[in-house]
Amino acid sequence: MAKKFTLDEEMLARFAERASEYDRENRFCQEDFDELTESDYLLIAVPEEFGGYGMDLAQVAEQTRQLAYYAPATALCVNMHNYWVGLVADLSRAGDKSIDWLLEEAGDGEVFAVGHAESGNDLPVLLSTTRAEPVEGGYEFTGRKSFGSLTPVWTRLGMHGMDTSDPDNPKIVHAFMKRADDNYEIKENWDVMGMRATRSDDTILNGVFVPDSYIARIVPAGAAGLDQFVLGIFAWGLINFGNIYYSIAKRALDITIESVQNKPTIALPNGMSHHPEVQHGVAEMTMMLEGIAPQLNEVARDWSEGVDHGPAWTVKIIAAKYNAVETGWKVVDRAMDISGGFGMFKKSELERLFRDARAGRFHPANSALSHEFIGKGMLGINPDDQPRWG
Repeated sequence: MAKKFTLDEEMLARFAERASEYDRENRFCQEDFDELTESDYLLIAVPEEFGGYGMDLAQVAEQTRQLAYYAPATALCVNMHNYWVGLVADLSRAGDKSIDWLLEEAGDGEVFAVGHAESGNDLPVLLSTTRAEPVEGGYEFTGRKSFGSLTPVWTRLGMHGMDTSDPDNPKIVHAFMKRADDNYEIKENWDVMGMRATRSDDTILNGVFVPDSYIARIVPAGAAGLDQFVLGIFAWGLINFGNIYYSIAKRALDITIESVQNKPTIALPNGMSHHPEVQHGVAEMTMMLEGIAPQLNEVARDWSEGVDHGPAWTVKIIAAKYNAVETGWKVVDRAMDISGGFGMFKKSELERLFRDARAGRFHPANSALSHEFIGKGMLGINPDDQPRWG
């Protein structure tokens, strides 16, 4: 019988209480992370044969959504671990056992983080400003990785770099470095507007050696390198990003409803909930939210069930994340309007949710990349065609 995992409601309540403290003090969600580790949350995507719960994307997305409702920053950073584990589990179930070592290590308690974001690279994962130099027995990586969620606790950093040793055929090298490796430093520069508890500091690589055994994939640069491993990065990453920002919007709606139901005003004997514009705003928020979850659910379910959408997978994954983040942002912004001036106070949960929600629009694929990939895909234009525009 398969093991079952359920997030504990009392634990989630503690997370909700700590969220404002983490944000205010700009510190990592260490207590949340410790409780999640103790509860086996980091094992939910690990297959049962490796000591986990074997959840697929649709099931992990449901857990992510629930966690994010109480502690969005905690859900966001832990998602970085789950998406590595989940996509490799998918590959293993499909018969590709080449990266099963990652599942073994995850089952043994290793924590995986993401090193993809780079300044000067608007095609994350597909291109890289990090140099991957082939050397005897592996590669040496030199570059700077940003937005490294889980910085205080990761033990493995999944990253990529570009091998240009053959200038006519550049390759993207996907690798995992260990915390104990040499020739890197962490730049503690995480002081941002929202999602502060993720503690997403920079990692500077100064010729980090990664042996061949920790090289996960070597693929062509650009969209030509979108194999199942790379596509899995987008599926597991973006769909769960979408669920996190959906939950922020859902929480904002619930706070709004509760606040206006209990908000008196001398001009309306029945209170602010009877103001026509308040009713209109709540209706707008509700209708916008109703369109997000079904799209996220369908894409996650199709991925988990192995539905063959072919090249359309890129469109479906990016569109689901884009709609969740952009619509979720509108919902939270509307909640601030309805809340009145109280929403601006630091003690208001809406103030934090407003800042957290804005971060979703920075996550890949951002608006520019989303429109480029979907537009080119629908028009039959190869994203790798040069010149890129024109």
